[in-house]
Amino acid sequence: MSWLNGQPCEGLSVHDRGLAYGDGLFETIRVVGGRARLLDRHLQRLTVGCQRLAIPVDTVELRNELTRFCQALGQGIAKLIVTRGTGQRGYAPPQPCQPQRVLLGSPLPAYPPRHAEAGVRLFPCITRLAEQPRLAGIKHLNRLEQVLARAEWHDPAFAEGLMRDMSGRVVEGVFSNLFLAVGGELRTASLTRCGVAGVMRAEIMARASKQGFAVAELDISYAELLQADEIFLCNSLYGIWPVTGLAERVWPVGPLTRKLQSVVADLLSDS
Repeated sequence: MSWLNGQPCEGLSVHDRGLAYGDGLFETIRVVGGRARLLDRHLQRLTVGCQRLAIPVDTVELRNELTRFCQALGQGIAKLIVTRGTGQRGYAPPQPCQPQRVLLGSPLPAYPPRHAEAGVRLFPCITRLAEQPRLAGIKHLNRLEQVLARAEWHDPAFAEGLMRDMSGRVVEGVFSNLFLAVGGELRTASLTRCGVAGVMRAEIMARASKQGFAVAELDISYAELLQADEIFLCNSLYGIWPVTGLAERVWPVGPLTRKLQSVVADLLSDS
């Protein structure tokens, strides 16, 4: 199932700048019962990204379009892509531009339930995230760093990979955000230099704060990661996965992780 600018369509112009330069953004949205989960957070992040890249977007039109698409899809994943549209050869953005809105529907990935129940091991990726503050936080179409990192392992014993920046600071997983529990405080990496500000990450921070937990965004060294009491990963499709191993380090599935899994359980339910 695919739509282009609100209409069923199976193709996109070969001159689209999203294809040529990665000139655009995307959101991957869980759909349950014909409704998009965390829709406001997805649209908020997309709006910030469009403002950062100077791509005009009508958020009311986009919300209505996405709502209709999700109703038609029923269950699964709605991938929303917004590009700057077509253009001639060269980097200079066309003036004015005519953005393209692509919606793609697919089934939910079949993640093993044991990932959430028993936890996962992290693969220590050697690919580093480049630091570019103007792109930090937004979910732009340039994902080659993640492609290279994900190609580093094929062993199913690892469900995710750890990504760091050029200075070795811990940032995120290849397709997840990462949290540490240290002395009862919840910590996650500052995303002012690189990384993606995930919508589940934002939701967990908000809900954890309401539950009375201290939450901090800060620089995290690799040594600090290894010393943490608990570690977990999150994204908007699978919720929370406890991390039980990285290199030689082993962690138990901790109480704060279990508590937060229950706090966000409604976002993963089929009702």
